[in-house]
Amino acid sequence: MPAPQTVEGLMAEESDLALARFDYGTAWELGSEMRGIAAEANLPVAIEITHQGAVVFSTLLPGATPDNIAWARRKRLVVEHFQHSSLYMRLLCEKNGVDFHSRYRLAQADYAASGGGVPIMVSGVGLVGVVAVSGLPDIEDHALVTSVLRQLFKSRGSHESRE
Repeated sequence: MPAPQTVEGLMAEESDLALARFDYGTAWELGSEMRGIAAEANLPVAIEITHQGAVVFSTLLPGATPDNIAWARRKRLVVEHFQHSSLYMRLLCEKNGVDFHSRYRLAQADYAASGGGVPIMVSGVGLVGVVAVSGLPDIEDHALVTSVLRQLFKSRGSHESRE
């Protein structure tokens, strides 16, 4: 499923992807599924998943470079700072006609408002982690994360977040 192309669509998506819980086991399951899909499709990506600020899953697939790890980290920092996806922040800045780094006075070396960083939100709790992918065009990075989140939790039956 392609990523929503509007700020409003991304807000709705973030709400829809809120989970009932998220722990190390869930992070491993999510990361392993994403890695499997990326490997099967020969996608040159870095994948990073954090829980409460700690990296709990990280992988670099063939064709990706250490630069992709740095990009994933920069996208993650945007999500942690704003509690919205990095694609949401890019589109919000574009919609408002502002440069992300100038507007928020955040160092380019540390923050990237580019799709691929997605918040892990737990209902009633808020932000508990981040999934970040780098290596594809940013909308595809975002779509990889969100499609696997949907697939993973759909397989558990009507979104774990709705139980």
